[in-house]
Amino acid sequence: MLRSVKAQDYMAGKLVTFLPEMDLFRALMVLREYKLSAAPVANADGDLVGLLSEVDGLRAILSQTYHEEEMGSGGKVEDYMSRDVDTIKHDADIISVSRTFIDKGRRCLPVVRAGKLIGMISRADVLRAVEDFANDG
Repeated sequence: MLRSVKAQDYMAGKLVTFLPEMDLFRALMVLREYKLSAAPVANADGDLVGLLSEVDGLRAILSQTYHEEEMGSGGKVEDYMSRDVDTIKHDADIISVSRTFIDKGRRCLPVVRAGKLIGMISRADVLRAVEDFANDG
C-alpha cells in the first residue's frame, strides 16, 4: 500500500543549500548552474529558515532597479528569501505528500525531521515512488 512509502525513502538527501548571510547574486548563480527553481536556506545549526527561489531573485532585481540601487550590491539571501515555507515531515506517506503538492501547487518541498532540513522531495520523486510500487505489485 502506498501509505507505507515515506517521503524519506524518495527524497533527495544531497542538496544545494544556502546560508542566510550568503550573497544573493552568488546564490542566484548557483540556482542557475544547477538548473534549480529553488533551494532551501538553513542556518549553521541545520534549521530550515527559508527558501530562495528564482521568483525571489526576480523580486530582488526589480526592487533594486526601482530604488535605482547598484546591481552589484545584491544584498543577502535572508533579505529576499521566502520565510513562510511549506514542508513535509520525513515520515509523511507519499499519499499525503501528493496531496500537499496538489493543494499548495509546489514543485518541490523541503523534508524536515524535528525542524532540521534533511532533504527535498519533488513531484517527480512521488511519481517515481508510484512507479516503483506499481512495478513491485
